[in-house]
Amino acid sequence: MKDNDLNRMAEAPIPGLIISLAVPTMITMTVTAIYNMADTFFVSQLGTSASGAIGVVFSLMAIIQAVGFTVGMGSGTTVSRLLGGGKKEVADSVVSGGFFFALFMGVVMMVPGLIFLKPLMYLLGSTETILPYAQDYARYIIYAAPLMITTFFMNNILRFEGKAKLALLGMVSGGLLNMGMDPLFIFVFKMKTAGAGLATALSQCVSFGILLAIFLSGHSELKISPKLIARNVKTYIGILKNGAPSFMRQGLGSIATAMLNSAARPYGDPAIAAMGIVGKIFMLIFSCVIGFGQGFQPVAGYNYGAGNRGRLKEACIFFFKVGTAIMTALAAVGFIFAPQIIPAFIKDSDKSIELKTIEIGVRALRWQCVAMPLMPIGTVCNMTFQSIGKAGQATFLAMCRQGVYFLPLIVILPRVLGLGGVEIAQPIADALTAVTCVPFAAAFLKELKTASEKEISAVER
Repeated sequence: MKDNDLNRMAEAPIPGLIISLAVPTMITMTVTAIYNMADTFFVSQLGTSASGAIGVVFSLMAIIQAVGFTVGMGSGTTVSRLLGGGKKEVADSVVSGGFFFALFMGVVMMVPGLIFLKPLMYLLGSTETILPYAQDYARYIIYAAPLMITTFFMNNILRFEGKAKLALLGMVSGGLLNMGMDPLFIFVFKMKTAGAGLATALSQCVSFGILLAIFLSGHSELKISPKLIARNVKTYIGILKNGAPSFMRQGLGSIATAMLNSAARPYGDPAIAAMGIVGKIFMLIFSCVIGFGQGFQPVAGYNYGAGNRGRLKEACIFFFKVGTAIMTALAAVGFIFAPQIIPAFIKDSDKSIELKTIEIGVRALRWQCVAMPLMPIGTVCNMTFQSIGKAGQATFLAMCRQGVYFLPLIVILPRVLGLGGVEIAQPIADALTAVTCVPFAAAFLKELKTASEKEISAVER
């Protein structure tokens, strides 16, 4: 970071600072969610089974995103603390190593993914009727995995560097392109679900090119070069350790979605399609808070590295208040207008199937909306602990929502409540996660208060 960026992180009023960093990331996350929704909307015009394929492949995309965020967030949180401590050369080596590590991980995922495509789709919850659509869609996504993972990596590094607007440029350009190519490939070129997959893959390639150009052209303060790659194994262990909460959050999300699809499978394609649609709508809503949190994280990491505990506490409280307000407002909209929202993503020649899918989707969305206002406390705790290097606590809390609580619930509740158990498993897991986070949040705020009081006493002396 330049001197004025450093001064801004250390001295600018917290609300304005976080908002200035958060707005571009919120736009990025929202646009990303919208173009995922665009796939769902356009593919849904092909029928319920095709729509179900989007829900199945969503698990695969979550895995790819999990790897990208693991390397990106793991490197980014380290970089923000290094910059806060004035160690730019070490930060450059971390970024360069992380870039090539991300490419490597993408290749590792691509090769077996293509070889075992059919069994992979079954593993992710596909039915026989959904399978052809899912394979066509997933194939292009897997081909693009190396560039997708590296794109997520570069996006995160720019954010942690404090250049959220440049990160926005790369991601939004690809997202808008995807929304334009979807109807072209699906309907004009008659590629159906394969067209949606190709549109997504090409848009990610464009985002990759734009973000890489930002680094290579010197618009980033950090450098990517083979000559700067970190040679120390501890660097990569640190990246994985600091990125573990992201992997648990995103990776367990993929496993949870696959298990959700499997639990819904006995109730047919309408149940899988409906739950997939609700998942995409939820991600659109939750992306606003995640985006706001991504604006908060550089502030948290920098001020923790610089020893400014008072500013860190202020930032945490501000993030919690704004996040809760956002989720409560959007949850209310989702609950009230669920009967109008769900039908927009469902179209089937068999009207009985269409009505059944809508009925399931409306109920599931409303249950999810009930739990949404409770979720920001988990997001604040997770992102704060990850940003300041408390990887163990962050990883545990990341595991709670879709691991510790959801996985047992999705096994038990459908056996007891049938389809209703499928619909309420995630909201119950969200509520339990919020309760679990309360003692962690209270202890950390007490720690920050004590440290802040010591800072004030030292200044007065």
